Amino acid sequence: MAIASPDLDLSTLFAPRAVAVIGATGRAGSVGQAVFGNVLQHSYAGVVYPVNPRAVSVMSVKAFPSVLDIPDEVDLGIIIVPRDAVSGVMAECGEKGIKAAIVITAGFKELGGAGVELEGQVLQAARASGIRLLGPNCLGIINTEPRVSLNGSFARLMPRPGNIALVSQSGAVGVAALEYAQGEEIGLSKFVSVGNKADLNENDFLACLRDDPQTDVILFYLEDLAEPRRFFQLAQEITSGPKPKPIMAIKSGRTAAGARAASSHTGALAGSDEAYDALFAQCGVLRVETLKQLFDYALAIGMQPLPKGNRVAIVTNAGGLGIMAVDASVRYGLEIAPLQDATLEKLRQGLPPAANIHNPVDVLGDGREDRYRVALDAVLQDDQVDGAIVISTPQLMTDLPAIAATVAEVTPPYGKPTLVCQMALGEIDETLAIWTKARLPHYSFPEEAARAMGAMARYAASIQPASQEVKCFTDVDREALKNLLVRVRMAGRRHLLEPEAHELFRDYGFQVAPFHWAHSPEEAAWAAESLGYPVALKIVSPEVIHKFDVGGVRLNLNDPKEVSQAYREVLAAVAAAQPQADLQGALVQKMAAKGRETILGMTRDPQFGPLLMFGLGGTYVEIFKDVIFRVAPISEHWAEKMIRELKGFQIFTGYRGEPPADLGAIAQCLERLSQLVLDFPEIKELDINPLMVFPEGQGAAVLDARVFISEQ
Repeated sequence: MAIASPDLDLSTLFAPRAVAVIGATGRAGSVGQAVFGNVLQHSYAGVVYPVNPRAVSVMSVKAFPSVLDIPDEVDLGIIIVPRDAVSGVMAECGEKGIKAAIVITAGFKELGGAGVELEGQVLQAARASGIRLLGPNCLGIINTEPRVSLNGSFARLMPRPGNIALVSQSGAVGVAALEYAQGEEIGLSKFVSVGNKADLNENDFLACLRDDPQTDVILFYLEDLAEPRRFFQLAQEITSGPKPKPIMAIKSGRTAAGARAASSHTGALAGSDEAYDALFAQCGVLRVETLKQLFDYALAIGMQPLPKGNRVAIVTNAGGLGIMAVDASVRYGLEIAPLQDATLEKLRQGLPPAANIHNPVDVLGDGREDRYRVALDAVLQDDQVDGAIVISTPQLMTDLPAIAATVAEVTPPYGKPTLVCQMALGEIDETLAIWTKARLPHYSFPEEAARAMGAMARYAASIQPASQEVKCFTDVDREALKNLLVRVRMAGRRHLLEPEAHELFRDYGFQVAPFHWAHSPEEAAWAAESLGYPVALKIVSPEVIHKFDVGGVRLNLNDPKEVSQAYREVLAAVAAAQPQADLQGALVQKMAAKGRETILGMTRDPQFGPLLMFGLGGTYVEIFKDVIFRVAPISEHWAEKMIRELKGFQIFTGYRGEPPADLGAIAQCLERLSQLVLDFPEIKELDINPLMVFPEGQGAAVLDARVFISEQ
């Protein structure tokens, strides 16, 4: 797989001076005719040559038997020939001096078997001549810039110029997106179908679009990422730079069945869905579910200023629709802004007595543009309002174009996002033209506008300037931990016994509940006396992972006799439940004070590397699954966000008279875990459950832990 370069020049792909369509044909309904016709008929600014050894001309343009027969220079070759002939044609393109090629032909890696080998041959031929390759198995590219106007695809339409770029891994999804954009009168700057990504991948186009003056918003449909770390770096630069561009993505394969389908579609190795969620969140990419959401959000974020918070005001001439907008706003994470007294007084003076002056503001069914002016001026001046949703429905006495013009005039000076919902279907061309010219995103239903505003608020919060500095803790003992892992491997084990796991975390600066590994009832009783009561006692055995399930745990032991008796009982219970288990004594551990049970974990994703997890812990973690994932390394900022994004975060804040939990201790544990798993790549998987979090200022302690290591 080619490594993406931020300095890659793709001008010969997007703005070639001359294009050869190899496999062009006049046969109706063929891909060769569709591609050549698109280049020819959409005002392409360069020269196009059809290449077909069996045709004198294609669509009245002289054809050439081979690219080598074209007398002039050619920048781009679009290849639509049988699969087995592609590598030979690529070699001829290299001999001709062509610098970029699009292989539309399918039947390669996505089919497996011989297709993988053939794709390798095509790539080898391209690299031998320095050709940058898009595809194979792709739809092609489109550049709507008037100075170029290139449609090098077999899509059936040419999108209108706009400021949104779309990169799709699926040609069919790309076609659907183009059709939707055309139907909604949404303009595009660039369209790219990447197909199998034998050479050029999403990172190359991300780097290119970062610097593209025609592109303000970047959209993706993805089934996998070729190089996640490079994508992360580029996306973070783009979304948080001095002139940020929003990035939105559909990543298919959320379910196991979907991931298998994605793999069979493009031959991709899909990473875990949690890893994609984590990576997108950390680099400022807004993940969406549908094509409609993709464009709805793109229009809102690309055309309007971002909100400073999530407080929204609703102005409507229909009370029922206002209520629906309120419900949807709350559902999508918005707060219905409480209007200040001064705002209410302006509304009271400017609207009829029957109007509702509280949010949602109802200007009544007979409300004309003057009432909308009063309402919008009032709510947008309010410091407690971060954005507005304007709803208008057709009544006999309302002038919808006049209302639209008023909204377009009133809203820009306030610098707050305004989305409009036009509840009319017939004779609205004039109104829509006003919205479009004013860069006011318009939606058919209040729920759609509320969902888009909610997405804007989430996106704005995700790209707030934050420290990305990753701490390096120096109070760790790497050598001791290295020796510990060597001992485990020498013992032929792939997981650490619990005392070893506690030793591991202690070596990396975690607070660990005091413990002792006892090998007899007498030693266990002595350890309990040394640690202080009450204590817990747990079986130690390489064969026993779930200790509670086999009677391997005793809690709240308060004297030596109880401890020695518990030692004998635990070993007897485990021996009866698992006769083959190698019993290696028991862990005696001081019982922890009361706190909140949490879980810290890590799994090593094949594409993304260490994937950190934090959530509510204890015995119910697998039922409630209130957990957050992030990709290591993480900064203190991201550690704190992991904690605050939990659904049950309120548990840590002093809920129902409980003292607030030590959030700083949790964040530091997450940062230490991040460093640990990056320092020791042989750690394959681990969890701390529970990490007991004590009241603020008292820290957090490891009570139970499991650690698994790789075979090598």
